[in-house]
Amino acid sequence: MVKSILPAAAMLLASGLSSSLSAQTATPQSPVDARTDALIAKMTRDEKLTLVFGLFGTDDASRNHYARPPLALDGSAGFVPGIPRLGIPPQWQTDAGVGVATQGAAKEKRLRSSLPAGIATAASWDPDMARKGGAMIGDEAKRSGFNVMLAGGVDLLREPRNGRGFEYGGEDPLLAGVMVGEQIAGIQSNGVIATIKHYALNDQETERNGTSNVLIDHSAARMSDLLAFQFGIEHGAPGSVMCSYNKVDGVRACENPFLLTQVLRHDWKWPGFVMSDWGATHSTVQAAQAGLDQESGYPFDDAPYFAEPLKKAVAAGQVSEARLTQMARRVVRAMVANGLLDKPTSDQSATIDYAAHAQVTRADAEAGAVLLQNRHSLLPLGPNIRSIAIIGGHADKGVLAGGGSSAVYPRGGNAVPGLTPTSWPGPVIYDPSSPLEAIRKLAPNATIHFADGTDPAQAAALAKSSDVALVFGTQWAGEGFDVNLTLDGDQDALIQSVAAAQPKTVVVLESGGPVLTPWRDQVGAILEAWYPGTAGGEAIANLLFGVANPSGHLPVTFPADLGQLPHHEAPHGGDVTYTEGATVGYKWFEAKGLKPAFPFGHGLSYTSFTASGLQVAREGAGVIAHVRVTNTGQRRGAAVPQIYVAAAPAAGWEAPKRLGGWQKVTLEPGQSREVSVAIDPRLLARWDEANHRWRIAAGSYTISLAQSATEPGESSTIVLPEQTLPVDWHPGGAEKKR
Repeated sequence: MVKSILPAAAMLLASGLSSSLSAQTATPQSPVDARTDALIAKMTRDEKLTLVFGLFGTDDASRNHYARPPLALDGSAGFVPGIPRLGIPPQWQTDAGVGVATQGAAKEKRLRSSLPAGIATAASWDPDMARKGGAMIGDEAKRSGFNVMLAGGVDLLREPRNGRGFEYGGEDPLLAGVMVGEQIAGIQSNGVIATIKHYALNDQETERNGTSNVLIDHSAARMSDLLAFQFGIEHGAPGSVMCSYNKVDGVRACENPFLLTQVLRHDWKWPGFVMSDWGATHSTVQAAQAGLDQESGYPFDDAPYFAEPLKKAVAAGQVSEARLTQMARRVVRAMVANGLLDKPTSDQSATIDYAAHAQVTRADAEAGAVLLQNRHSLLPLGPNIRSIAIIGGHADKGVLAGGGSSAVYPRGGNAVPGLTPTSWPGPVIYDPSSPLEAIRKLAPNATIHFADGTDPAQAAALAKSSDVALVFGTQWAGEGFDVNLTLDGDQDALIQSVAAAQPKTVVVLESGGPVLTPWRDQVGAILEAWYPGTAGGEAIANLLFGVANPSGHLPVTFPADLGQLPHHEAPHGGDVTYTEGATVGYKWFEAKGLKPAFPFGHGLSYTSFTASGLQVAREGAGVIAHVRVTNTGQRRGAAVPQIYVAAAPAAGWEAPKRLGGWQKVTLEPGQSREVSVAIDPRLLARWDEANHRWRIAAGSYTISLAQSATEPGESSTIVLPEQTLPVDWHPGGAEKKR
């Protein structure tokens, strides 16, 4: 049953603001809080108002109401003036996700490095890799003059056709939250505020800023989409949360007191500021009272709600002076906590180490690529191969990138200009990292021929006359629209034609999420490379030839067909009712007894591993699992032992099992290592909406070691007593909160 937020909203508006304000002075102050309050005490009302209203940045003289250089950075996401007399700098905001993105004509001026898609980084299952990537793009943001980066995205891939799924961290709340949180921590290590987004339940692009109204049971939301945000906030401590376009329970997310005040403030005790997505503010008083702290990116909104209208609302008492102070305080606190007052930005773009950053992106792409299939050990290709047919995907030129506001314009220019759409959410961008040229370097004695794939018969003939065929299959996705799950154009038919002519066919996928693979039984090998970024061509070649050993594992389930999805119909506007609740992704497939094409957690390697000796024990409120992992093959490689947890049916879980944790470990041939995986007690619990807490039911719990969601290994049983956890419980306690 979907529960209304209206009673909670009335309670919050009546008492929540005063209680949260008094809490700021009721506890001992940290140095960050003390410095923040000293600054706030010196501010005038007009100065506070300055901090809560942002403008889009452009040098286009034909556009009114935009911030212009030299105040704003041309083509940037936004600009919020600072307060020079108090040493508070402006907020220079950049679109982001995989790097420093640029809008408008300035895209030709600001060319930067691009990480692989967010879903690719999630597929690495490597938190250290995510942090390093975040640190890299945060460095480029800082050296480009920015101190706020609009990354990272943690919305669950509940709807695998989501056009922005490539920006996010997959279908599991733990994996997505940890990986995106670590990227955020990396970004903020540069003295740059990161923004976790899009809060919340923004799981499709169709009608996102129109009639889309998400309906979901609140307990289910707490155990799925909201839990992903909770994990992300705990791991990354982002300075800002960006509220989303869609409605939740009939109320827009940026004026939704359940999301912005009940969950973020009262329950999670998060101290940063909420900014709106560009065009997601729709009111002054309602939005301010609900918990929105900054209107961002005007004039994307219909009116400058937090400019003169907010000033008038405060003067009239419709929004209290205390609430305005709170809004400004949250902005300043995030700036203080993340070093914006102490580490000023400057235009140091000439000092960006692009060569080193390309190696970061290459390592990320290699770690996140997933070897889905490898019949007869077709891969890796040997250095003495005589002839190779490379087909489709513009593999002679570069690698595909996702579209929309996160698009990074690459050094060297768009490798395949002119593809439609050429305007928003395009242009379609190919990073100029040619797989063909990289393959040529690794196979200097091979004859390599390229066919663009527009003529399946020609491609099949070329494949038949070669020792091996490499078909590059692409699916472009971007902001503002949803996709189907097929490759673009007639590429499925192309792959089938090539595979019929050449049994040694390898398909390299460049997609922003799962795709249907009706030809999987006809081809020898499948490598999912996602959108692999600045050095994607080199990464793909290294993986195909074994210079790098694939170690990625799927962060999403690849369905066999659309009929396996919880909602068969295409994404639509109006009420979007998530009847599956928290049973997202692999949980849905197992609960319904469905066999996917490729399961969550799946990923092959060029070596082999064993994981054994599973031992489990209670640790605090949770459980810890110990296991020994051994590389039993002939190559160095990385294993990802996954731990899943299951409860007896009486516990009332949404699915037969949940991901409880994992660890990625790199081993030499013959090497073994003991690894330990701590299972967060919230993953053993159900959210108890009636009592507003987490509840672990008494009984037996099965802890399983697995290679994927459908490939279990050893298991062990542990008996747990009934336990409850407060709503604000999290590992490390309150001292971890900024």
